[in-house]
Amino acid sequence: MSSPPAMAALHLPRHIQNFSAADQLEPHWGYADRVVPCVNDPGSCEYLDEVYGAHDRGMIYTGIFWLTIGGLLLVWAVGRRLIPHEDPLVARLRLRRAEKQPATTEPAAEAGAPPPRASAPRRLLQASASTLRRHLLPTTPLRVVFGRTTRLQVLILAVLAGYLAVWSFVGIKYAMWKTPIKDQPPEVYNTRSSLGPFADRVGVLAYALTPLSVLLASRESLLERLTGVPYTSFLFLHRWTGYLILVQSVVHTIGWVLIEAWLYKPQPQVWNGWIAQDYARWGVAALALLVLMWLLSTRTVVERLTGYEAFRKAHYVLAMVYIGALIGHWQHLQCFLVPGLVLWGLDRGARLVRTALLHYGYWPEEGRYGFRSVQATARVWTDRRHGDVVRLDLDHVQKPWSVGQHFFLCFPEGSIWQSHPFTPASLPEADARGRVRHSYVFRAKLGETKKMADLLLKKLAAGAPAEAASATTTTGTTTTTTPVILQGPYGTGITSSLPGNANVLCVAGGTGITYVLPVLLQLVRGPAPAPAAAAAGAQQQLELVWVVRRRADLEWVQPELDELRARGAAHGLRVRVFVTSDADKSAEEKPSEEGDGPSAAASTGSSGAEDVAEDVAAGRPDVAALVREFAGGVAGGPTRVFASGPPGMIVDLREAVAGCNAGARVWRGEEQFDVKLICDDRLEW
Repeated sequence: MSSPPAMAALHLPRHIQNFSAADQLEPHWGYADRVVPCVNDPGSCEYLDEVYGAHDRGMIYTGIFWLTIGGLLLVWAVGRRLIPHEDPLVARLRLRRAEKQPATTEPAAEAGAPPPRASAPRRLLQASASTLRRHLLPTTPLRVVFGRTTRLQVLILAVLAGYLAVWSFVGIKYAMWKTPIKDQPPEVYNTRSSLGPFADRVGVLAYALTPLSVLLASRESLLERLTGVPYTSFLFLHRWTGYLILVQSVVHTIGWVLIEAWLYKPQPQVWNGWIAQDYARWGVAALALLVLMWLLSTRTVVERLTGYEAFRKAHYVLAMVYIGALIGHWQHLQCFLVPGLVLWGLDRGARLVRTALLHYGYWPEEGRYGFRSVQATARVWTDRRHGDVVRLDLDHVQKPWSVGQHFFLCFPEGSIWQSHPFTPASLPEADARGRVRHSYVFRAKLGETKKMADLLLKKLAAGAPAEAASATTTTGTTTTTTPVILQGPYGTGITSSLPGNANVLCVAGGTGITYVLPVLLQLVRGPAPAPAAAAAGAQQQLELVWVVRRRADLEWVQPELDELRARGAAHGLRVRVFVTSDADKSAEEKPSEEGDGPSAAASTGSSGAEDVAEDVAAGRPDVAALVREFAGGVAGGPTRVFASGPPGMIVDLREAVAGCNAGARVWRGEEQFDVKLICDDRLEW
């Protein structure tokens, strides 16, 4: 038990308890000990009964809150591992039919027959998912408030906010007590009400949300491991959980300011005595830090004043100081704050371990153990208007990652204090020596990437003849090297759940091509469909739509496009390129006509009859119409749309994919109306 003098010094001004006359102290988890029996006036004793009773119930409610979250995650984690991505019976029959198709004795009609109907439970699951996508995938109409997020994210936020609202109000007796004040006339009295228990309740819930906020922001995401949802998809909820904590903190503060500055008498003595206490001052400091974090996270401040890197570093520091201030304000609730600190520390520690596993070891060519960066070959295409484009290629001995995962790259020649996420355009396959090729393409606009592009251009210019420096750095035909430190991989694989009979449409804008290229490379390197299936029109459909500013931009991923041309014909792959910059059109046409530049290969493809030729068109495409055209033209099987590009493109794709879904028709066995969007969905605003 706590000693009565210590408790009196800490809590007497707030809790009106006479600790010097206490027979014993009754402990309450997360709150101050209570003097029993109560020796105050009846009204004050009844008020204290409600304060402690409401707090105890509130602690139970926070336990229910976390048990609910844990239960949902457990069900999700178990369910995604028990439910197969494709009906096992259908998969076996489809594979058996595929084995028969090459035989010349197999009738074409039977070989091209529609796939067997999935089981009722499987169709119910697919139909339900299709219906939900139709209604919840589109971007929320309240973009001014929520940004470019989906209706599903807003619905989850609404459920969370509603759940917290219920726990904020239940279990509290709403009443008012007028209690006498010692040595004061009868007309001077304290007004005690349920405002105190309510303010305490929302404060406790704000503490309880703190570890959830940290969990939602973790790159080494436990939520990603359990749910299979990329950690980037939780950033919207992280931001809005912070807003909920801010609202709860403001309500908590306003409640106690009203109590101590208005309802309690005499004034200003009560207020001056209350605000002078350490726990009150720490509370004011915590609220000020929370408001500051909110202001620094707003779009206007990040885009126009600080930049993302400055915001991120300031956010880390302010968040840790904020948690420290919360401990100073009410140390009895450390049970919620310590887990937040532990989660944050584990996240940072795991990042260091990842980097060490990739870069620390024995290097035979140097004859030493130690840490070493990887040398990457770099090429640069200059574009002063929209930002230079850089391609990095490197080989590193490591375990192959999953298609769709990304790495954080640090450039020591620029700064060791920054790293940026990039998705490899290469297919993760190890060679005989265990080396895996990394290929990255990114546009350098501002900050660290712009600094690196300028540095690489200087190195290229220094290594090229003076009269050729401008041309070589512009076309990306010469290379230089730069050290790179890798951290990853992060995110989830995007092809592991791809049904075997799925039709695949890949849509990319600019450097977003790196996200979708590995998907197509993985598919075209697989076994080609039997000729009988193609003859019957039952072949899996594959298509790439790439929107670029200039035709010369195809050079960024020329090796990968060459492989798609060579292998894609056997898979029925169609490649469509849209060039949006009219200003460059005439400049690109001349080398194309002469046939002596990369543009010629881009427009006509290779000369072999079995190669794929790109369809190159001028202008900005209607990506929604392209999705509807593709989904409406498949013979059967579900459709998966992989996409990465500007925010406007992703918003349009969401609307189109949602409109192509029809749960009722999926239930009837028409799988082509099961359309899913898998995208690089990192839209902050």
